[in-house]
Amino acid sequence: MKLTGIWYKILILLLILLNIGCDQVSKCLVRGNIAYYEQVELIKDNLILTKVENTGGFLGFGTAIHPVLKKILFLAFPALILIILIGFMMIKTRDNIYFIIGISFIIGGGIGNIFDRIVHGSVTDFLHIDIGLFRTGIFNLADVSIMFGTACILIYNLTKRKTVTTS
Repeated sequence: MKLTGIWYKILILLLILLNIGCDQVSKCLVRGNIAYYEQVELIKDNLILTKVENTGGFLGFGTAIHPVLKKILFLAFPALILIILIGFMMIKTRDNIYFIIGISFIIGGGIGNIFDRIVHGSVTDFLHIDIGLFRTGIFNLADVSIMFGTACILIYNLTKRKTVTTS
């Protein structure tokens, strides 16, 4: 299925806005209803809500670096990349839905976290999974969007047909 023209752009914008909306609504609910470091068990001790503010990057990486470098690495650079990705998606037409969904989810999740950094000075993280040997750090729905989008792009790249040229 090849999407073109206005429908292609509408799909991208809807996916981006849905990702931003879900992320921001969930963070707003957590900010308003859960105390810092409070643990709320959603599914026994396997899925836990725990509110923390992350001033670094993924899983707190870079929390202790200089504030100017932090703004470059976690605000300016990601914003530039997201602007380039949005421009790329609006100019190019892709025929693979996995690629379209993947990039749109990555953009939506990235914007959600950048919005937090601009408005709140940090990113609100609140989800923690602990299932046997599988244990995560604390993350948010924007992180889920970014990981899901990355998985879609991996699926796209692993399943796309390679054209074989014969001489």
